[in-house]
Amino acid sequence: MEFFCYHRDRPGSVALRDELLEEHWSYMDGYAKEMIARGPTFAADDDDETPTGSVHILDLPDSAAARAFAFDEPNYQAGVYRDVLVRRWRNLLGRTMWDFPGGRTSDNKYLVLGLGSGQAADLTVPPGRDELIAYGPLLADDGTTWLGTAVLLRAPDQDAARAILTPDRYADIEVHDYDFGGRPDSWPTVPQPSAPPAAPRPSAPRP
Repeated sequence: MEFFCYHRDRPGSVALRDELLEEHWSYMDGYAKEMIARGPTFAADDDDETPTGSVHILDLPDSAAARAFAFDEPNYQAGVYRDVLVRRWRNLLGRTMWDFPGGRTSDNKYLVLGLGSGQAADLTVPPGRDELIAYGPLLADDGTTWLGTAVLLRAPDQDAARAILTPDRYADIEVHDYDFGGRPDSWPTVPQPSAPPAAPRPSAPRP
């Protein structure tokens, strides 16, 4: 089962978050095989990149395991976070963030969180698949009842990111600046293409 987890930071908790960074990473190391996507969110247009939350999308056995993951996390235990959203989710892309065609260094990435109202919407992958990092519906614990949509994507700006969802089908749509998370060495090394062979030098004339 796939789950979407979003911890929202408590105001004024940046120093504590920084202090616990290694503990946070060590905790997440234990979920490396289950992880689909992860990373911090930031305040919009904030040059200091003040964190506002943390996204984790994982494949876990059941709802109890998902809640244990969310509430045992060191930052949550220490009071870094104000609250947490944990929902069933469905991986419509069928891949992880490490498979994102844009790679780790891509700019202008966003979390778009649509809180549903009424009939389900946006249940198919939209055009521009290569700009999507993660895409899928938020679901109740029964795995059927639609509660919204959670998307990680690359887009020119927040307005373009918001437009990925059908606006009149949601009670609210949140857009947060986002970046890939994890240890700096957590991404696989991409082999660099070999240089083409040098053209042979012309033979010097024999004396």
